[in-house]
Amino acid sequence: MNRDNSSELFPVVDETGRVVGCATRGECHDGRRLLHPVVHLHLFNSRGELYLQKRPLWKDIQPGRWDTAVGGHVDYGETPDEALRREVREELGVTEFTPERLTQYIFDSVRERELVYVNRTVYDGPVTPSDETDGGRFWTIGEILRTLGTGLFTPNFESEFRRVFLTDDGIA
Repeated sequence: MNRDNSSELFPVVDETGRVVGCATRGECHDGRRLLHPVVHLHLFNSRGELYLQKRPLWKDIQPGRWDTAVGGHVDYGETPDEALRREVREELGVTEFTPERLTQYIFDSVRERELVYVNRTVYDGPVTPSDETDGGRFWTIGEILRTLGTGLFTPNFESEFRRVFLTDDGIA
């Protein structure tokens, strides 16, 4: 059975993203709340639909829920841009895309603290989900809006979707 490697090394960063140390995945996810960087990619197609992945049941955080197309940790010694390219290739099999950095913020929960680098791209090529996911599909924005708050999505995705894409005037 697949499982996360609890001894994998992550950088520990300050709120600006400067590396101040390192810790294992286990230490970052065990409630110590060590701030560690992650990358997210929101993958849209040219019709404006958003690809979401389904998290496998073996994941240590939010198993079985729908989540951002790509979300992954920055490995120790790696830049966020390098991590983004690696994670997109590993999770979706996509190598040719142009990311646009939208924002960064701190995600804070009882179990962990993450410095999240949020990116988006428009992509109409093939998507080949790996066994790091339980597949995925493109969702219309209407489907997403109707499903928010039902427990189908990760709290991380819902929070980020609201923060980045919902405005007082509708969808950004």
